[in-house]
Parts: sequence; C-alpha cells; structure tokens
Amino acid sequence: MIEKIEALQKEVEEFEAESPEQVEAFRIRMLSKKGLIPALFQDFKSVEPAKRKEVGMKLNRLKNLATEKVNQQKEKLEAETRGQAGEVPDLTRPADFAPNGARHPLSVVRNRINSIFEKIGFVVSEGPEIEDDWHNFSALNFPEEHPARDMQDTFFIEKNPDIALRTHTSSVQVRVMEKQKPPIRTISPGRVFRNEAISARAHCIFHQVEGLYIDEGVSFADMKQTLLYFAREMFGEKTQIRLRPSFFPFTEPSAEMDVSCNICGGPGCTICKYSGWIEVMGCGMVDPNVLDNCGIDSKKYTGFAFGMGIERIAMNIFQVKDLRMYFENDIRFLKQFESAI
Repeated sequence: MIEKIEALQKEVEEFEAESPEQVEAFRIRMLSKKGLIPALFQDFKSVEPAKRKEVGMKLNRLKNLATEKVNQQKEKLEAETRGQAGEVPDLTRPADFAPNGARHPLSVVRNRINSIFEKIGFVVSEGPEIEDDWHNFSALNFPEEHPARDMQDTFFIEKNPDIALRTHTSSVQVRVMEKQKPPIRTISPGRVFRNEAISARAHCIFHQVEGLYIDEGVSFADMKQTLLYFAREMFGEKTQIRLRPSFFPFTEPSAEMDVSCNICGGPGCTICKYSGWIEVMGCGMVDPNVLDNCGIDSKKYTGFAFGMGIERIAMNIFQVKDLRMYFENDIRFLKQFESAI
C-alpha cells in the first residue's frame, strides 16, 4: 500500500493544469467520494497494526498535498486570466484612509513629564501595584497611627492587613534605594489607589509621577532649580513657581509647589480659583529616617523627592473640568486628542 501512496504522491507533485477543466478532473479523480485517495482510506482497514501509524501519516500527507495542489492550480489559472483580460486597479480612486488614532491624554502628559526629566539624567523606574506595609508605609516614615493606614484611605487586601494597593509610587523609590547605591536619580510614574469618593475632582484611581534625587551635598536649592526647570519646560518659559511650607512624613522640610496660571497669566480665573496660582505637586528633602530605613547613610547623603498627579496637570493643560472623563473611555472625548500624539 505504501507503494501506491508514493506513486500517487509523485503524480500529485508533477501535476500542472492548463485549464480549469483539467483542475476539476484532477480533483474528482483524486479527492471525490469515489476517487483514488478515499479508496486508499477504505483499504487502510486491512493494514497490519504494526504499520498503521506509518501508513496513516503518509495517507494524510497525500490528502493534504492533493488539496493544496488543487487550490494552487486554481489560483494560478485565475491570476493568468485576470492578467490576460488587462484588469488593472483604478489609480484615480480616492484612497480609503483608516482614521488616525490618539493617545490617551494621561499618556500624553506622562510621556511629556518623563521626557523632561530624562533630559537631565533621571531614569524611569516601575514597581508592583500591590504592595506590603514596609514599602508603602513603614519605610517612608509613616507612624503606626497615621491616618493613611486607616481603611478610609487605603484599599487593603482582604484578610491580610499588611498587603494593600499602593497609595503612592513612593514605594517604587523605596525599592530603588534598597537595591541601588547613590547617586540615585529616578522618576516613578504609575497608577495608585485610594479609598475616596468619586467626584469631578477626585477618584479612587489616579496616576502619579514621583521623583527622587540622592547624592552627596544635595540641597533645597537644587530641588527648587530642578522643579523650576520642569515647570518652564512643561507650562512655558515664563512660568513662575512658589513653594509653600507643608508636611509629609517622608520629607523634612516639606513644601507644596504652585505654578503661575498659564491660562490667565496672573489676574485670576476659574482654573486657578482667582488666585493666579495652581498647585501641582508636593516636594521636600528626604527625611534622614527614610534614608536609614533603606540602607543609605544619612550622614553622608542627602536628597530631595517630589510627587505630582498626572490628572491634575492634564486638567490644567487640556482644561478638562471633570476628572471622571479620563476613566469613562468615551470615544467622543478621546478623539479630541488625535493631534496630541
């Protein structure tokens, strides 16, 4: 039987048709219900059990080869027919262009922030969104009684109070400090979660970019100049900044940074609440306790850290008044950012 299969296989391989009729005749002879190949499948029942595997493989290969040969010959003859008829595409027809896509506005702003800091030597670091208590709170100098540890602010994993959805990307900075020795210059963009009521100006999910610079002799003045550079690259070369005293557990001294409103230029408008200033981030010098917690000598090294919400900056740049629009995936809203790619 193997000899019959090999003989038919050779015939199939050498077959060349000159007309569609020849292709159809070949198909009927080889593959129809009463064709040669189905007949071999009928004879397969009488093959010795020891040879069935080999014969079966050859039979299946022959059937597939014959089917491919029929399709190949049909396509070849159809292509020749089209060429003889002189059919050519109409080159004057208008092209059917696919619509342009657009990046999400939060992606646009995040990429712009990353690009600005990468120009001055910062590298992008990423980390897990589900964090343990040490990286999310304790290493960052959060005392046990701090309100951020309360269920009202943090999504804890059920039955495990030491595991939670990260509330800030500062946890990534802790991981960087644990693995890398100074100098450290990194930014950590990412999604964070807080148990807050959803409104036009707040959401339980939002995005941050946090930065960290640690080296010998880093001062508050270094931080101010770095953030002034960022503000002018982000909002325009005439942008001014101001730093207001504040408090964060992981920095000391700490400050809130405002930028001059680039919409009204100072007199006041609804965007800046008629103050002429827009709050964009928190910042400060890294607390020595945080450095020590991460294995960095606080007597030798100093550093500064900062963190900003991407949604808030995007709202200012694109003048979006409802933060919820970033999460609704409304195609009408997203289409407005085609030019922001």
